[in-house]
Amino acid sequence: MLSVALFATVTSGTPGPNNVMLTASGANFGYWRTLPHMVGIVIGILVMNVLVAAGLGVVFERYPAVQSTLKVAASSYLVYLAWKIATAETSRVDGESDARPMSLMGGALFQFLNPKAWMMVITAIGSFTLAGDDYWMSVFWVAVIFMLMGFPCISLWAAFGTVVGRFLSSPAAMRWFNLIMGGLTVSCLVFIWQ
Repeated sequence: MLSVALFATVTSGTPGPNNVMLTASGANFGYWRTLPHMVGIVIGILVMNVLVAAGLGVVFERYPAVQSTLKVAASSYLVYLAWKIATAETSRVDGESDARPMSLMGGALFQFLNPKAWMMVITAIGSFTLAGDDYWMSVFWVAVIFMLMGFPCISLWAAFGTVVGRFLSSPAAMRWFNLIMGGLTVSCLVFIWQ
């Protein structure tokens, strides 16, 4: 179980689309308004663990076109999200905005287009589950450990964004921050196509 916990901590805590978006959301909306997004990520990863354990990972192996289609969809959505982040209104600084953080459902559904999430889940289920009668119990523990280790890790990114947001006291500084975070989000495309 220690190896699963270490894997979950490293993969959840290192930069990727979720953590870049949570940092931007924390800076723009604060920690508490970003909380539904974080819970959505945890729920999305949980559902993916169950689906991969039930055989979805085999679909990718047998039908590479499905994975290629997912890559194109993920890339398109990532570019869209990067644009939304880069051009986000500076709601926290100027106080007047219709901008909203990603919802719980949005956070959960994004996981199905997140290449890092797929890598994490397929690797975890493939590497840390037991064969035979103990399979589903080991899937359960992998999913629980991912929730227990993942939430604090992603929470730190949102908290970091919240702290950064406090230092961005002008609309111009917040716009620059959003542009940088949008650029970092689009840079995640490298991981999809390597």
